[in-house]
Amino acid sequence: MTNAPGSPSTGTPSDGRDDPGDPGAPSALLAVRGVSKYFGAVQALENVDLDVPAGQVTALIGDNGAGKSTLIKAIAGIYAPSGGQIFWKGHEVHIHTPHDAEALGIATVYQDLALCDNLDIVQNMYLGHESTKAGVLDEISMELATKQTLSDLSVSTVKSVRQVVGSLSGGQRQAIAVARAVMRESQLVIMDEPTAALGVSQTAQVLHLIRTLAQRGMGVIVISHNLNDVFQVADRIAVLYLGNLVSSGPVANYDMSSAVELITTGESVRVASSVAP
Repeated sequence: MTNAPGSPSTGTPSDGRDDPGDPGAPSALLAVRGVSKYFGAVQALENVDLDVPAGQVTALIGDNGAGKSTLIKAIAGIYAPSGGQIFWKGHEVHIHTPHDAEALGIATVYQDLALCDNLDIVQNMYLGHESTKAGVLDEISMELATKQTLSDLSVSTVKSVRQVVGSLSGGQRQAIAVARAVMRESQLVIMDEPTAALGVSQTAQVLHLIRTLAQRGMGVIVISHNLNDVFQVADRIAVLYLGNLVSSGPVANYDMSSAVELITTGESVRVASSVAP
């Protein structure tokens, strides 16, 4: 199969373990198979397998240096994997750049949110994707679409879509970053520490927003060190330890103690198997 330059290349998985449609990966929107990443002599990821279903929140947990950021950057097109395969909706893809990931429908919201404090909400939502009419910015359609997207996501704390983003709270800024991904028709949203440094009420707003995304049928990957947030919002948990995926499965398979054991030692007698389907 030939792909246009700059576009993510695709192929059809051939068999068994590499096929996200097999029983080991039910309804996987994204499937990672055997992904490894080296930085010189340092191995950051080793043969990682991960399934991310649509309509569910997958929490990716692990200690600092476990490989969480490296894995999401491989999915987002920032790092090229040293080995392994990535499947999107049952087809192998090669994501060379963040633009490739965006073209597939994968959006990543990093901790810094990549928002411009000196621009208003509408301008941030459409930054680099501005709508035009007769050669000029179509301010009215962009403002209406922004209002509708925020309303659909139940974001009600923003007084005006013409507020400068620098004046917003941490929770509101997180909501704008997520709404921007939704507006661009993303099907998978990856969120890196979305509740870090937020207060109790703002954290509750962000967790509600994450659940709203899943209810809309989107796949969500959440990286978090806050296990209380993880158990409140996640449908599935995946644990990385020293670059290895040591356990994954439905959140019901875990409790706080087993999650801590897996994060700190890479194993737990409380979990039935080391890597659950």
